[in-house]
Amino acid sequence: MPVRMFITAGTIADCSQACTLVKGINAENLLADKGYDSDEFVKHLEKEGINPVIPPRKNRKKLRYYDKYLYRLRHFVENAFLELKRWRGIATRYAKNTASFLAAVHIRCIAIWAKIY
Repeated sequence: MPVRMFITAGTIADCSQACTLVKGINAENLLADKGYDSDEFVKHLEKEGINPVIPPRKNRKKLRYYDKYLYRLRHFVENAFLELKRWRGIATRYAKNTASFLAAVHIRCIAIWAKIY
């Protein structure tokens, strides 16, 4: 389940908030998709001592190495989002304001964590 969440506008790129999202998190590896492959974010992770397991974008001039075996475990992250979106209120974003939507996501995460759904 998510450790930290931020709600941004739909037009904001994920990688622009990535450094803030992982700040202070103690981890050996970070598994992410190609959307998070930016030089700034990879340097930030390496500075924090976290191994970035992010496949390089196809338009990179020099492709970066990433652990393909570890990256296969990323399906657990996708499964967590699938579990969140099984709640129709989150999948269709019934909540009209940000605070209500974030509260709904928190409640769903608690329900999943406690296995009371």
